[in-house]
Amino acid sequence: MATYPRYAIYYTAAPGSALDRFGASLLGYDAYSGEHLPFPDGVTQATPDWHDLTQDPRKYGFHATLKAPMALAPNKTEAELAAACETFAGLDRPIAMIEPVVDQISGFIAVIPAKPPAELELLAAEATKAFDSFRAPLTPEDRARRNPAKLMPRQRDYLERWGYPYVMEEFRFHMTLTGRLPAERREPVVAMLRSGFSTTGLKTLAIDAIALCRQETPDDRFRVVGRWELRA
Repeated sequence: MATYPRYAIYYTAAPGSALDRFGASLLGYDAYSGEHLPFPDGVTQATPDWHDLTQDPRKYGFHATLKAPMALAPNKTEAELAAACETFAGLDRPIAMIEPVVDQISGFIAVIPAKPPAELELLAAEATKAFDSFRAPLTPEDRARRNPAKLMPRQRDYLERWGYPYVMEEFRFHMTLTGRLPAERREPVVAMLRSGFSTTGLKTLAIDAIALCRQETPDDRFRVVGRWELRA
């Protein structure tokens, strides 16, 4: 059985920003404060089962994964991981700029880049490597949860090497807004979310920070425990 707490390195929008409020309100959860939030006006009227559709992403808060959730290795501490995040953020690197759009990805709806830049893929690869020494080895339960029989060979290799199958060439930046939807429901939900997203006025987005997030127990949601701006 996986040990807790678990930690993850995410990109999260700046607290209180238009993007943060957009995602947090749609999920009904603020990962900075830990508070429940009311859904935006009209969402549950248009989609009565919205609470159920957002159940899975609500657990993680509005984010994009850079280093997937992990239990800490026995010789590592949260303070050491936070210090490593600060060091990582302080390294010189180009800041990835994206054009954020709402679209489908693998059956769920998310904010994704219209065209992923190389700088973003580099940031994710560097995070995968930089924080791997903090990761406890996969348990049999961890491995089974990823359903390796359904993964591509390279994804299975990455699962064994990095604890997560969707890294390196398999990485796809996404800030999840729903769970996986039946095909016939996706287009109406995309249309609704695109309309809401247009009110943020976001045309470009700098992926300019990392956040350390913690999940205390399997029943708890992830909370942001630290956020560091990346050095340009």
